[in-house]
Amino acid sequence: MKSFLIIGLGSFGHHLCHALAQQRCEIMAVDKSGEALEDVLPYVVSAKVGDCTNVDVLRSFSVDNFDVCFVCLGSNVLSSLQITSLLKELGAKRVFSKADDDTHAKFLLRNGADEIIYPEREIATSIAVSASSDNIFDCIRLNADYSIYELQPLKRWLGKSLKELNFRVKYNMTVIAVIKDGVIRPNLHPDYMFREEEHLLVLGRSEDIQKVIR
Repeated sequence: MKSFLIIGLGSFGHHLCHALAQQRCEIMAVDKSGEALEDVLPYVVSAKVGDCTNVDVLRSFSVDNFDVCFVCLGSNVLSSLQITSLLKELGAKRVFSKADDDTHAKFLLRNGADEIIYPEREIATSIAVSASSDNIFDCIRLNADYSIYELQPLKRWLGKSLKELNFRVKYNMTVIAVIKDGVIRPNLHPDYMFREEEHLLVLGRSEDIQKVIR
């Protein structure tokens, strides 16, 4: 079972806490306000009130024991930079820090952040992609280049197999699973044939996806 330290219980911190709890993870939540911690108490192993810009407070948490430390203080730039730096100095294995813009992200990376979280940007991107296309139903961004798309099979694919279409080579994308009635079926055989009633989970670059659905 993995363990996580979440610092900052604003809106994103709360959602993250609930999501990790659903995955049966061990969570310590920390915030300067006791009120911010009240509604996550049923989901966490430990909840602490404290100012994490104080190195002694952070040291008391034994941050090196957590698999990942999350700094969810995107709106408080100076504090998030300071906490990120202190976590790395104290031996944190991985630090994921929330940023509101690219400038903030750049300084977080310089201060030791292993990953940058852009929750508002990720949501906006997903909504924009799905709303602007009749064929795309969802989008999960993995990095600057690659995303996973929930895609409706194109009419010209129906009744044809992955092997027949030479899908990966022709489209520079990989079908990682199909969805039907909410059930996900991964590990498709090359002889899998596209069906109108199924949606595809496709891994690829945005530019390649756009070429396909135009």
